Amino acid sequence: MKKLQYFAGGKWLNSQTERYMDVFNPSTGEVIAHAPCCTKNEVEFAIESAAAAFPEWSQTPVMRRVQVLYKLRELIDQHMDELTELVCRENGKSWGDAQGDVLKAKEGTEHAIAAPNLMLGESLMDASPGVDTTIYREPIGVFCGIAPFNFPAMIPMGWMLPMCIATGNTMVIKAASMTPMTCMRIAELYQEAGLPDGVLNIVTCSRNEAELFMTHPKVKGITFVGSTSVGKHVYALAAQNGKRVQALTEAKNHALVLEDAPIARTAAGIINAAFGCAGERCMALPAVVIVESIADELIEAITERAKALRVGPAWYKDTEMGPVVTAAHRDFVTGWIETGLKEGAKLVLDGRNYIVPGFEGGFYLGPTILDNVTSDMTVGTEEIFGPVLCIKRVKDFEEGLTMMNENPFANGSVIFTQNGYYAREFARRTDGGMVGVNVGIPVPVGMFPFAGHKDSFFGDLHCLGKDGLRFFTESKCVTTRWFDEEELKREKVDSWDGMI
Repeated sequence: MKKLQYFAGGKWLNSQTERYMDVFNPSTGEVIAHAPCCTKNEVEFAIESAAAAFPEWSQTPVMRRVQVLYKLRELIDQHMDELTELVCRENGKSWGDAQGDVLKAKEGTEHAIAAPNLMLGESLMDASPGVDTTIYREPIGVFCGIAPFNFPAMIPMGWMLPMCIATGNTMVIKAASMTPMTCMRIAELYQEAGLPDGVLNIVTCSRNEAELFMTHPKVKGITFVGSTSVGKHVYALAAQNGKRVQALTEAKNHALVLEDAPIARTAAGIINAAFGCAGERCMALPAVVIVESIADELIEAITERAKALRVGPAWYKDTEMGPVVTAAHRDFVTGWIETGLKEGAKLVLDGRNYIVPGFEGGFYLGPTILDNVTSDMTVGTEEIFGPVLCIKRVKDFEEGLTMMNENPFANGSVIFTQNGYYAREFARRTDGGMVGVNVGIPVPVGMFPFAGHKDSFFGDLHCLGKDGLRFFTESKCVTTRWFDEEELKREKVDSWDGMI
């Protein structure tokens, strides 16, 4: 069985740990690798390696830094099928979803290639007589990225890393122990693209060792994606130690469906959003609020489409929904289904005990639909992170919007309607940070921020877009004055000389 290494100082190293974590192929249930639970000393070595690489990398002209990203982009294209299959085999996404994961990593790389333009400062000549003021954006130092299991390519290698290193910083990534191999393979491609030693470092470890990220004096910032409880802890501890933080946390995205929404098209959009990636994404659509007058018709259309979804091994090209990531997570999601039934929800479609012939050991769940879910049910409020769709019924737009905004999470929100007035009102009044109008998964492209609100995000600057650029840089304001011959003869200098 393959024992994975960690990556620090430009070298792949064997861990001295006695603890290794299983990496599964969710489609078969087989263990395919063991990831090291790196020791505290090994995590510290990765941080020190990043710190040692920072001075030279930060002084490398930005136009030269992004050349590495140009090369990396081409290598991603060349290895697209290999990376897609790797995501399939360690995460369980269907081929199409896995390829999308890799393409989003490529998109983040392409966005970061624009760093020379994005890092342009501002200036004002004669801010005062003879005085010019210029603002520069500069790198800060070592950043640490704590990545989740659900997007092993996009999040660490598309969101966290490209803009960090393009702006002149260095990084240590804690890859998800359940899905570390994609991240590690792309690190090898970065080496091939010419990234200097120490600029990127990758470890796998437990939360105990990762605490060092939040307390080490050479770490300047943390970018985190994961649960709200852990995100709050990361945010509080890192901020207490003077670090900047962006923590992207849980979601319970809702869609509001009005009575003028086209049934077939809306059902198709909901199916894709609710059950794509087996529901294991923070921009999934696990809750749909439907105006009562069309509820029965729409639920029937959604159910028929859900029954027709092809559930199977991730790498089969005709699979539409793969397994969830582990047996433990399958049991977790199953527990939520049972909780919903105890709370009074109606089971419309049951995905428990789903068997794929020939792959009986895989971690499969079928699409599950719960109707008559209410806001006082935990199943309708908390994140499930699986292929479970909760249906809530309301009488009109106002009741639906109020119900949605009562939820503590506000990552994304969606409305399905052909009414421009209600679409505009929804966009203006919803709490969701990313809003879709007839778009079930309103994830913006990389030049816009991934902007969750409320308990879905902790920090001041979001991931990606101009926010991402600001997060990984700090501004320096330089005021300059030059003297003519007469001014040089002056012996007295007023404390406000030249500034008024």
